[in-house]
Amino acid sequence: MQPVTEPSALATLRSVRQAKQAAAAALAVTALTVALSACDVPFGLGQPTTRALESGAADTLTAAKSFEITGSYTENGDPSLPVTPASGARRTAPPPTTSWKIDLQLVRPSTEHLVLSGGSADLEAIVIGGQAFFRGHQFLSEHMGSDPLSQNLVRAAGNAWWMGSAGGLPRLTNFIDGGSFRTTFLGPSATQRFDHVSVDGLDAVNLSGPRADVFIAGAPPHQILRVHLKHGVVVDGISDADLRFGNFDKDFGIAAPGAVIDFSNLSTLPPVYTVVSVDTTGCGSPCAVSAVLKNLGGMGGAKAASTVTFTMSDSASGRVVGSCQAQVKPDVGYNATTTVGCTISNLSGQPANAAIVTATADNPGRA
Repeated sequence: MQPVTEPSALATLRSVRQAKQAAAAALAVTALTVALSACDVPFGLGQPTTRALESGAADTLTAAKSFEITGSYTENGDPSLPVTPASGARRTAPPPTTSWKIDLQLVRPSTEHLVLSGGSADLEAIVIGGQAFFRGHQFLSEHMGSDPLSQNLVRAAGNAWWMGSAGGLPRLTNFIDGGSFRTTFLGPSATQRFDHVSVDGLDAVNLSGPRADVFIAGAPPHQILRVHLKHGVVVDGISDADLRFGNFDKDFGIAAPGAVIDFSNLSTLPPVYTVVSVDTTGCGSPCAVSAVLKNLGGMGGAKAASTVTFTMSDSASGRVVGSCQAQVKPDVGYNATTTVGCTISNLSGQPANAAIVTATADNPGRA
């Protein structure tokens, strides 16, 4: 009996089908090889999972006893004046937006050292528990108002620390609290991943989303390294933020400053004398003048004694025809008055009844 053979057309069809299957298998192997060549390890094996990165970033923020944030951001307005002004002192309105450089050292549970630099004024703050201390002479000058009383207080304060409320300082809850950070920037908020990017020389993974680019260390424990907000995004009242994280669990040695001014208690200021009245009844030849002064500050901490300058001017032309100066010694207490005087000589024949005598107090303030 002769063997049964397939018709030649059927055999050809089967051969073509087998050839296609072989070609498809070869193509798949080639594609897999190309894909693997793009990875350090097949299918990213050995690389941290996205879940591990997110957990590491959030958990280290939560667990860290301390860390530091540096960088820059833009705020709508600027920190409110962190003082309680004395009666009569005025605050000026903050500008609509301010760009700041920030250096924040945070120690759990409630201690921080903050330095803000923006425009012409810097502000330094130390917060310990519920108490806040501030320093920044130019910042104080720009925010206390331009009236004489406010500027006298600013000058008396010098570059000393003052007490105030921490309520006006930036509160970066979504950047420093692990749970809030994860909700705001990670999980569904991170839609893309880019491996092997560098942050200050460290290997990192960028988990990117509509709100921000979040850079997390590729090595365990996967600490957060950098957050860069996308343009137009506002988080915790700030925008255009580019913040770097570091110095986890470092001892920053933050302590409360000494010799602190309390603007709600002006007796903590050095002397701030203001002229109450000028007496020229003893002005003859020579011309003895005196003034009654009132101290709006306290008695200690000034870098030098306060002085009063008496100036005699021609009543018609306003030309200065003579002057003298007296120191305020001894100092008197808060809200107390004292009298100082001196003699104006070399009047060039100017009659006293044709002149005006004024007195101006100069308070050097705290060093």
